[in-house]
Amino acid sequence: MTKFLSLCVRSCLPALMLLLAAGAAHADRIKDLTSMAAMRSNQLIGYGLIVGLQGTGDGSDLSFTTQSMKTLLSRMGVNQESSIADYESATSGGKIDLKNVAAVMVTAELPGMAKPGQKIDVNISAIGKATSLRGGSLLMTSLRGVDGQIYALAQGALTATGVDVSAAGSKASSGVTTAARIPSGAIVEKLVNNSFDKTDSVLLNLRDGDFTTASAIIQAINTKFGGDIARALDGVSILVRAPSDLSQRVTFMSMVENLDVQPGEGPARVVVNAKTGTVVISRNVRVTAAAVTHGTITVSVAMTNEVSQPGALSNGTTQAVQNADVKIDEPNKPMFLFQPGVDLRAIVDAINQVGATPSALIAILEALKSSGSLRAELLVI
Repeated sequence: MTKFLSLCVRSCLPALMLLLAAGAAHADRIKDLTSMAAMRSNQLIGYGLIVGLQGTGDGSDLSFTTQSMKTLLSRMGVNQESSIADYESATSGGKIDLKNVAAVMVTAELPGMAKPGQKIDVNISAIGKATSLRGGSLLMTSLRGVDGQIYALAQGALTATGVDVSAAGSKASSGVTTAARIPSGAIVEKLVNNSFDKTDSVLLNLRDGDFTTASAIIQAINTKFGGDIARALDGVSILVRAPSDLSQRVTFMSMVENLDVQPGEGPARVVVNAKTGTVVISRNVRVTAAAVTHGTITVSVAMTNEVSQPGALSNGTTQAVQNADVKIDEPNKPMFLFQPGVDLRAIVDAINQVGATPSALIAILEALKSSGSLRAELLVI
C-alpha cells in the first residue's frame, strides 16, 4: 500500500504542479497592479552646455550659446569683454572655438523617496545648430522642479548611440545624433517631501483603473489582515490603514504589495498603429454576424523605349518610339463570414484565410467598426 501511494504521488505530482501553475498564471501581485501615491516621481529640467565636440557644435552664430559660454567663463574668473561683439571677435582668434560647444536641455525623472547623494539618469537634447553630441561632456547643470527649486546637479560624459558620417558626397546615418544620455549622471541634492510617514493610511493607485481589480485587491488585503484595513475611494484609489511605526509600516507594505490577486479583464479593445501597420486585438473582442471581402485592383504600366530607323535612301530621320503595356490585376478574394459572437481566434483565422496584409487588416477592422459589427473600442495611434 505504501509503495502504491508513493507511486501515485510521484506520478501525479507533475500534473498537480502544472494545474497549480496554470491556476496561478493569471494572478498578479499588488505591486504590479498599483503604485503608491507617496512614491510618485517628479520631472526635472535644466539648461546646460556640452563641450568637447569635434566641430559639430552650435558655433558663434547663436547668441544664447555665446552668452552662456561668456557667463560661465566669467563666473570662473576668466576676464572677458563686456560686449558680446567683442567676445565673438575674441573667440574667432583661436582662444575658444564655439564649434565645439552646444547648448542643450537636460531632463531627468526624480524617483519618489529619492535621497540626497543618490544618482539618477539624465537625458540630453540639443536645442541649437549642433549636428552631433557624440564625444561631448556636459558641464555642471542645475536640474529644477516645477517649483523652481534645485533638486539635482548633472555632469559627465555623454553616451550617444547616433552616428552620422558623410564623405565624398555620400552620407550614412543611424539613430539620432542630437540626443544622448548620461547613466547615473545627476546627483540628488534635495529631498522631496512625501506623505508616507505623515498619515495614518497609505494610498494605492491602480495603474489601470478598474472596479473589478480594485475590489479584488481590497478583498485580498482584508482577507489577509482582517477587518476593514483597505477600502476603496473610487475605481482607481485604495486607502490602506498602516502601522504608525515606520519600521512596521515598511514591513506591512512589503507584505501587501506581494499579495496575489486576480485582476479584472480589461475592456475589449483593438489598437491600430497606422504608421507601422501594427494591430493588437485584446482577448475580449467580439463581432456580430458580418460578411467581409477585401480586394485591391492593381494597375501596372510597363514602358518600352525603341528606336525607329528610316529606310535606306529615304532621307528620313531616326525617331524614338515609346510603347506602353498596361495590365489590370484584380485578385479574386473570397468573402468570409463572421458568425455572431466569434472570439479572437476566429477573427484572426478568418482574416488570415484571405491573406490580408497589415494595411488590409486595418481597413477591415475600420469597416467592421463603422458597420457596428465590431464589439470593441477601436484606437488608432
